[in-house]
Amino acid sequence: MLRIAIPNKGSLSETAVQMLKEAGYATRRDAKTLHLIDEANGVEFFYLRPRDIATYVARGALDVGLTGRDLLLDVRMPEAREIESLGFGSSTFRFAAPPGRFSSLADLDGARIATSYTGLVESFLAEQGISVDVVPLNGAVESAVELGIADAVADVVETGTTLRQAGLEIFGPVMLESEAVLIGGPREPEGLEKLLRRLRGVLVARRYVMLDYDLPAEALDAASGVAQGIQSPTVSPLQREGWVAVRVMVPQRDVNRIMDDLYALGARALLVTAIHNARL
Repeated sequence: MLRIAIPNKGSLSETAVQMLKEAGYATRRDAKTLHLIDEANGVEFFYLRPRDIATYVARGALDVGLTGRDLLLDVRMPEAREIESLGFGSSTFRFAAPPGRFSSLADLDGARIATSYTGLVESFLAEQGISVDVVPLNGAVESAVELGIADAVADVVETGTTLRQAGLEIFGPVMLESEAVLIGGPREPEGLEKLLRRLRGVLVARRYVMLDYDLPAEALDAASGVAQGIQSPTVSPLQREGWVAVRVMVPQRDVNRIMDDLYALGARALLVTAIHNARL
């Protein structure tokens, strides 16, 4: 069986579980469940602390895992590798300090940096040739400067609101763009390709919709330029002479603009339907 690590709680957990459910896998009904066997699909799920997942996968105890890119890089274990980005849980990793205290990374040389991601911070600053005193903390780091144990903090930032409320401002470049990723260990296990196909199918279904419309046949080439689809549009003749029915997959974020452009070309009866899953 393919052994898969899933976050047991936190911001990644609920979306990861929902994605696997959409991919056709069994999911736990009780949040206290830490181990689940899906016999029908030949997989075994282990619900673990998100921060521990990369370690289990790197050491070969589990085959693959869903975790954050930041957590993967923080463990600094080359045996664990990113296989696929999963399109959710986006965040950035930034430095923050009291306004005016620092303006660039170079100003951090010799400073005390509080963070829950010691491996990530040390690796990043070492690449920049900057030496700091890293203050390791578990959990929120926003109070470290006010309480006098650090000069600045480094943390995952989504909106920056929490940092501003603590009297801190973001400075310097983005250290890391993070999101949920599928990670693997030192070997490629049996069943990985099927898992990848299913997860990619869910990603396609979330990013695309199906668009159906009727169109004068003479405008088909122009309409195909507006909405080309994955391969090409599906075209069928209508009973009305000189008209065709068209079906095409289009990016969900662009669907209203595409509909406007097609309508201007003469398309009518434009209908959008959701895609629940796909294999491309």
